[in-house]
Amino acid sequence: MSSFAWPAQFCVSGTDTDVGKTVVSALLSLGLKASYWKPIQSGTQPCTDTDYVRQVTQLPDDHFWPERFRLSQPLSPHAAAAIDGVSLHLQDFSLPPVGDRPLIVEGAGGLLVPLNDRHYILDLIRHLDLPVCLVARSGLGTLNHTLLSLAQLRRSQVPILGVVLNGPKNPSNRQAIEHYGQVPILGELEPLAAVNPTSLKAAFDRLGSP
Repeated sequence: MSSFAWPAQFCVSGTDTDVGKTVVSALLSLGLKASYWKPIQSGTQPCTDTDYVRQVTQLPDDHFWPERFRLSQPLSPHAAAAIDGVSLHLQDFSLPPVGDRPLIVEGAGGLLVPLNDRHYILDLIRHLDLPVCLVARSGLGTLNHTLLSLAQLRRSQVPILGVVLNGPKNPSNRQAIEHYGQVPILGELEPLAAVNPTSLKAAFDRLGSP
């Protein structure tokens, strides 16, 4: 999307789990030739999100940074960490030294997924001082989830880049999110027949198109 100036580093977060954060992170990593970092990986089967982004983008290995925590169970970070016998603290996290290359940081689940008994993923985003690209579903139910997420980001004074809608185009929901959320729609990612460098690059080029 040529009309939008992506910042040097930002977080891709979502309104929920399985909302499309990893696919959006992949197309942005490829389109921006960025580095990718997933601070917390909960669950490692069939593969980690880092392995998936590496596979579908085919970017060189030096575009990927290891997770700070790789937890065995596909659960909320606080629950997965408890099972693995580790503790997650905000001071455990700092941005990797990527140099001049852009950095995309992918969150875990939604904004209020617990990190520990005091903090949430939102607190980690604030700790890392990152603006947010919010990924939301395009279909039924997205308005409540998306508007609540936007309200929480604003309440926490986290800069919002905009929203990427994932799924079949829904003009009514797009217009409602723009109007009630007072936020730009950065793009609409329609379902891809296959996820590979060619399809991701084409999807990146279409971001922002009517």
